[in-house]
Amino acid sequence: MATAAATCWFSMLTSTSTGTSRYSLSSHRLFATSHRPNRLLIPKSINQKRSIPKKAPSSPRKSNPEKEAISQKKFPGKSKDEKPYSNSDGNSGKSNTGRSQSAAFKSFGMQRKDTKGFLFDLKDQQVETGNLQDAAFLNAVVKVYCTHTAPDYSLPWQKQRQFTSTGSAFMIGDGKLLTNAHCVEHYTQVKVKRRGDDTKYVAKVLARGVECDIALLSVESKEFWKGAEPLHFGRLPSLQDAVTVVGYPLGGDTISVTKGVVSRIEVTSYAHGSSELLGIQIDAAINPGNSGGPAFNDQGECIGVAFQVYRSEEAENIGYVIPTTVVSHFLNDYERNGKYTGFPCLGVLLQKLENPALRACLKVPSYEGVLVRRVEPTSDASHVLKEGDVIVSFDGVHVGCEGTVPFRSTERIAFRYLISQKFAGDTAELGIIRAGAFMKVQAVLSPRVHLVPYHIEGGQPSYLIVAGLVFTPLSEPLIDEECEDSIGLKLLAKARYSLARFEGEQIVILSQVLANEVNIGYEDMGNQQVLKFNGTQIKNIHHLAHLVDSCKDKYLVFEFDDNYITVLEREAAAAASSRILKDYGIPSERSSDLLEPYVGTMGDIQAIDQQDFGDSPVSYSEFGFDGLLWA
Repeated sequence: MATAAATCWFSMLTSTSTGTSRYSLSSHRLFATSHRPNRLLIPKSINQKRSIPKKAPSSPRKSNPEKEAISQKKFPGKSKDEKPYSNSDGNSGKSNTGRSQSAAFKSFGMQRKDTKGFLFDLKDQQVETGNLQDAAFLNAVVKVYCTHTAPDYSLPWQKQRQFTSTGSAFMIGDGKLLTNAHCVEHYTQVKVKRRGDDTKYVAKVLARGVECDIALLSVESKEFWKGAEPLHFGRLPSLQDAVTVVGYPLGGDTISVTKGVVSRIEVTSYAHGSSELLGIQIDAAINPGNSGGPAFNDQGECIGVAFQVYRSEEAENIGYVIPTTVVSHFLNDYERNGKYTGFPCLGVLLQKLENPALRACLKVPSYEGVLVRRVEPTSDASHVLKEGDVIVSFDGVHVGCEGTVPFRSTERIAFRYLISQKFAGDTAELGIIRAGAFMKVQAVLSPRVHLVPYHIEGGQPSYLIVAGLVFTPLSEPLIDEECEDSIGLKLLAKARYSLARFEGEQIVILSQVLANEVNIGYEDMGNQQVLKFNGTQIKNIHHLAHLVDSCKDKYLVFEFDDNYITVLEREAAAAASSRILKDYGIPSERSSDLLEPYVGTMGDIQAIDQQDFGDSPVSYSEFGFDGLLWA
């Protein structure tokens, strides 16, 4: 990969005594910051198994020796003794190709355990430093105990062994708590305990914002809320403002307080969500278990949520806090829609216009604007923007030639910041220059459609078993488990840099073959993209299941990448299916979501007709180039 030379990482706050797991957050996004890290490490919530070391040239992937021991697949060259990349506690995390900074961001929130007033309230709560331990607002910080049961993406019909973790949360009123999304990822049970109490109360997860790494909890017990006073949110702090981080790090049962100052405020890579949103950089110590805990200013107001740290040999004491502007966006989104819908995007790949000759060629009269290099087919912007357009303003705010906009009084910030202030479904007015003529167009902003998702919501991943051939959609967690060596560079390039051409498009792969006499000769196949079934191009795994179910031909013909073909006799395959499921202890030949009737659309058919299926629409020249950025 083009960014493989990077040596630092960005990982999430999570620790464990017996090992941590991580997710690889690789993406095809290219960011505008001046340094480009190759690894974004995100520890999976707490009690996880040890991961496997990856090879230097590729983005790190999560591996699980325990899982490998019971796996039914063959993966040559994959050793059980390999260990993955390190995360905040020395273990590994997720990777993100083409990230915006060249160091390692780790999120410290969970530690593994071995054995409506959501808007800003600027009420004064002046607290003297000497009496901080007696401050009432500290009692709003609680400890979170979570039991996680993550899916097994390599064996998608089952789950991994459960593990537990601890993190922090705080009260925000109306019977609700805030914590980090990675603290309750793949949760099966969540409990919370107040400061000075020895009783744990069951909490319910109301919403998880993956991009912003925030989760909303509620506790029904009235006993838990007796005498509770929620925290008040403050404004975005200024540079050098004092900040106090409060939480339950390193497995302690008593509250921990660390102090520092605000050292930077800018658009930051969020390790868990593989996204870029506003972040506050501080120099206060953040340790495993701090995740989800609040950060306070000198007035006792909450100015954000601790969620990750930056680790490299050249830097020390760099932690990150989710600011109240992002928290408020998450809460308002939940209040508007009754659920979390996500942060929108414009869906364009942009190039900076710093070069005078380039601006003159495009007939841009001043030092402003960014060039549209590519527009995502799934975005509304594809209907109003063209390659070669120059975006010079967003909702009346002028965009500089470096892709920045004014921020506060004397600062500038990445253009993406303005987009992140919008909600899904909002309309943005874009001022553009097209062929030298200025015009205004409007585009509806929606959450980005990922061809290869970073997280699988709603339980188990989809799968389909046909005569022992196991098909599943490609996802970042699956790449994590498989290791890049067994995936192949061509498929990895598609995963990192291809764009979805229509909503619902997936890269479907043959994950493995469960050996049986009906599939003799195919046993060693694995991690190959299936392109066609009986001559029909495959749109997603639900479409593949529909084609198999409706097939009346004598043979089942699967066409894979690199022109490889697998042929099965249809009746023999159907007769062998039940025996294969019994032999391997698999409860069903397909996931429950594939039992629903398949409904296709004209949009996806037209999109497939426009280009050869499986081709990468992003050229390799765009890998790791600092002049490009996604909006």
